[in-house]
Parts: sequence; structure tokens; C-alpha cells
Amino acid sequence: MNDHDPLDRTDLPATALPADAPGAREERRLLRQVTDAEFSAFYRTTIRPLVAFLINQGAGVHTASDIAQETMTTAYRRWSDLRAPKAWAYKVASRALVRRVAGVEEDPVEEVPEPTSLLARPDAIAEWEARHRVLPLLRSLPPRQRQVLAWTLAGFTPGDIADQLGLPAETVRANLRKARLAAAAYLETREEEL
Repeated sequence: MNDHDPLDRTDLPATALPADAPGAREERRLLRQVTDAEFSAFYRTTIRPLVAFLINQGAGVHTASDIAQETMTTAYRRWSDLRAPKAWAYKVASRALVRRVAGVEEDPVEEVPEPTSLLARPDAIAEWEARHRVLPLLRSLPPRQRQVLAWTLAGFTPGDIADQLGLPAETVRANLRKARLAAAAYLETREEEL
């Protein structure tokens, strides 16, 4: 039997009372509830846009879902240290995608994975991708342009993107401009085909 008290964890926010003071345990429990509520709200509003952000950068739906979930798990563990959680999550997820792409590619599975809250119907991925006509455009862009455009579509400004990616703002703006020109040309070509 484990007699470890989850409220004795060191990653809980600091309390105003010493650990052995009367009421300290209750204060830690209340702080944990507040932290959990804050993180839960962040998770609910961020997880799906984060998956979409990763897909916009070229990840498959399953890979994007896995990376987003791993990112959120890490965010929960570090929640009390995060000052800009949305930017942190997007940066961590983006870097995880780059590491995964740079590593050995996994072979596709033969069986469709079990449904999850992020992929309620894993067999409907092709249908979902067909509804999102911007994906072929994004996949046709060079990696840096695709990355900058994905950050832009996620609501970040060129200055924010430059800060998160460690690039000069001029580089971000130039790549964004090239991506927009490529998008315009792509859409023009699509209209001519119809």
C-alpha cells in the first residue's frame, strides 16, 4: 500500500503557511484545485487548435494528436512555471514536430488506432482532410514558409513568431510574404482549373 500523500508533492504552488502548520494541507488542496481548473480551461481551449497548428506545419493527424497530447502533459507538470502557456505550448509542439520529422519516420499502422477524445473517428481522417482545402497549399510550401504561415494562422503576430522561433522579424515577414504570394498563385491556379 502506498502511503504517499499527493498533497505533499513539491510541484504544488507555494503556500503562505509552513508545511506543518494547521491548515497548510487544506490550503495546498485548494491551490491544487485552482491550478487544475486553470489548466483544464487552458487544455479545452488549446488542444484542438494546437493539433490543427501541427497539421498546418505538415504533420499527419495522428502525429499531431500525439505531439499535442505530449505537450499538454508536459505543460501540466510545469504549469506553475509557465508565464505564456499558449506560446510555450505552440513552441514546444513545433519543436517536437521538427524532432520527429528529423528522426526516423514511423511506418503507418495497418489497423486504425482506437478512438480518442482528439480523434473520435480515426477512420474519417481522409474525409476531414478533404474538407480542409488549405492543407494541399500548406504542404506545397517550403518548410520555413509553411511554419511561419501555420504560426500566423494560429493567431501569432510576426513579432511573436520571431520571438518564439528565434528568428529576426524581417525573416519572418519575408517568409510570410512569400507564403502569401504562393497562396495567391495556388488559389488562382485552382480557380482556373474549375
